[in-house]
Amino acid sequence: MASRRYAEVCEEVCTHPDILNRVKPEMPDEERLYDLAELFKVFGDTTRIRILYVLFESEMCVCDIAALLNMTQSAISHQLRVLKQARLVRSRREGKTVFYSLDDDHVRTVIGQGMEHIEEKHGRKQA
Repeated sequence: MASRRYAEVCEEVCTHPDILNRVKPEMPDEERLYDLAELFKVFGDTTRIRILYVLFESEMCVCDIAALLNMTQSAISHQLRVLKQARLVRSRREGKTVFYSLDDDHVRTVIGQGMEHIEEKHGRKQA
């Protein structure tokens, strides 16, 4: 019986040059792939995902995000710094208050499609 710890592999080694020749020119360089992997690492933290989802719904200040997520402003501020460095959120100052929002529609699309994928898995649809 085959072990389930590994993905299935071909029983014999053979390559398909037509596929390789079509795909190879489309592959981004290593630096871009590294940057993409780093971006997805940012999505790998539950607190950051919670913050992104809150900002998916509305622009908010640190105080409101902290209250909504039942966390300290310091913890929220730290995660917002990571998100801002990754260009996933942006800020704007209004007097003494700093409001945060998703950086652009690409971030909104990633969060929305991710949630749609999860909701499909759970058998229900949520906007």
